[in-house]
Amino acid sequence: MALKLIRRFPLLGQFGVQRYPPVGPVCPFTRPLRTSAGQPLCVACLCTSTGRCITRQGCRKLQPDCGTRSLTTIVREPFFVASSSVGLHRDSVPRFCLTQLHRPTAAEEQAFQRRLEGCSTSRHVFKLLRSEEILSDTMAAAALHRVASLEEEGNALKDPAVLENDTIKALCFQLEQDSRRLTDAGLVSALLACTRLFLDPWSTLMVRLVSESQARLDRGQMSVGQLCTLGQAMLAIEGPGGVLLEQVMEDIQKTEPAQWSLSDLVAVYKLLQGDVGKDGKYIDLLNSMHTHAMTVTSYMDPYAVTVLLHTLVTLNQTQAMPLIISLYEELTLVIGAMEKYVPTMVFTSHPETVTKVMQFFSRRNILSPTVLDAVAESFVYRADDYSTSQVARQIMAFGKLGYLPPNAGDLFRKVENILHTRFSHFQPRTLLNLLHSCTLVERFPVNFVSKVFSNFFLQQLQGKTSCTGMDRFILAQLTQLYMTMKLECPSYQGPRLLSKYHVKSFLMPGRSLETPVDVHLYNSVKTGLIDLLGARSYFGSKVLTPYCYTLDVEIKLDQEGYVLPVTHLCDCRIALCIDGQKRFTTNTRQLLGKEAIKQRHLRLLGYEVVQIPYYEFENLQTMTSVVEYLHQKIFPHTYRLSW
Repeated sequence: MALKLIRRFPLLGQFGVQRYPPVGPVCPFTRPLRTSAGQPLCVACLCTSTGRCITRQGCRKLQPDCGTRSLTTIVREPFFVASSSVGLHRDSVPRFCLTQLHRPTAAEEQAFQRRLEGCSTSRHVFKLLRSEEILSDTMAAAALHRVASLEEEGNALKDPAVLENDTIKALCFQLEQDSRRLTDAGLVSALLACTRLFLDPWSTLMVRLVSESQARLDRGQMSVGQLCTLGQAMLAIEGPGGVLLEQVMEDIQKTEPAQWSLSDLVAVYKLLQGDVGKDGKYIDLLNSMHTHAMTVTSYMDPYAVTVLLHTLVTLNQTQAMPLIISLYEELTLVIGAMEKYVPTMVFTSHPETVTKVMQFFSRRNILSPTVLDAVAESFVYRADDYSTSQVARQIMAFGKLGYLPPNAGDLFRKVENILHTRFSHFQPRTLLNLLHSCTLVERFPVNFVSKVFSNFFLQQLQGKTSCTGMDRFILAQLTQLYMTMKLECPSYQGPRLLSKYHVKSFLMPGRSLETPVDVHLYNSVKTGLIDLLGARSYFGSKVLTPYCYTLDVEIKLDQEGYVLPVTHLCDCRIALCIDGQKRFTTNTRQLLGKEAIKQRHLRLLGYEVVQIPYYEFENLQTMTSVVEYLHQKIFPHTYRLSW
């Protein structure tokens, strides 16, 4: 099975991932090793020079009943992650029993899940785990997911050292040892959690989980929801072209969407959000899903509505317009309900609950002044009791949505006080996110930014990776933060950001400080510009400036205001921002924070910025109206010439 697994992952070798020899399956009834005296010997015994067992409960192989296991933490081969490693040491204390014979009841699992959701730090998760005598495999996987949710930031962990904790090492070891005993749900959930923790795909744990998942998949007994969880994990490991992922999609298509539960339907939509469903793949499946979704929209919760909307927009499913309209109606009802409820609970609810509310609106680009104003008011009074992560995540929502509440002065004074008193408590990436978010809404924490550009902080931020290995999004944030200080804070006299930390472009795949231009809208504008200016040579498209920003369209003028070919050098330039829907908040016509700062910086750099918003352009029905509109926007003080 391990050999089969290696053959099915040809892509991994291309990334320079060190491959470890595959480990054979764990069998609870294998013959024990023996000493020279003929006595049974466990693996832990081999780790001592005397051959004496170092585990508290004696040799595992001497215990015939393997129905339930308690963890014996012994020396074993370490498994590696992107920026750290997880290895078990001889005398680790935590032990776990992933029971299969006497599983916790559904009520007990739900109670555990609620306690998990109340954990605001990884340390709280570990404390909760140590308080549990028996865990099911799904509870263990849920704990790993919670750690990932708390520590995940971009393409790495905020604090890779979290994987050195004895509790998480012990839990991972038990999952590795019991991989063949896990339920289908526990197996695929644990595998997905490991990808979210950025564990090396060739570690012993990952190889065993993937190998066992392959075996279960071949049996054809997984549910649609379990297939989707496995698909998400394999998408992270193999990418969209993986063989195992294709097998997952084949199994999903064996049942009609009309037979799926609502949760299954949402899970498949979420799986297709990535590159899996692009380029017209699975179009027949999508059409069947759209038909079924129309019948169940009234039963969807906010999460389901937003997942479907995001998928439909991402995959450009214009043929599903009736479904899109229905979903937007449901979303409007959801937002209305939250706007009534949230202001009543922000002063009394758990800080993490309030933070999750902000993340809900932020991740979906929904601007609700009612909700954000209430949270801003509560922040001023309650933020001293928030963790640094909660402080940053709440302020990040304001920055992303480009929104300043009425009490902005009090809000950011509170942020400044927290930075003064708890600066050293912030994780480097959390602090960078917080400061960068402040600048998106024109709040400039100059005193603290100077510390960010210090060699000491940059080394902390860089961690164990080389400069070239640092997350490009982080480098982009640093570059834009420094540019903001130079352009908008003339009094800034702090350290310079070394050139090795600069990026050349803010536009990059995945997370980006710019939103790519909407192709359909751009093509419509381009056609009108050719008619207006007389030739394609009179404007440039997708022009990368020396200042890292990419211009949708650039027009050059001479000193008298005449249009020049794009090949000419000049000082007078017009930057057209062709702003599609994705550059605005979902429910209003307000630019997102990252788009507002881009246009602000371009003006400070000397460009004349002309905004072409989708909601104005989409009302133009004829080419004549398009050309007249562009003429009025770009050259409002000149007469229209005919070519």
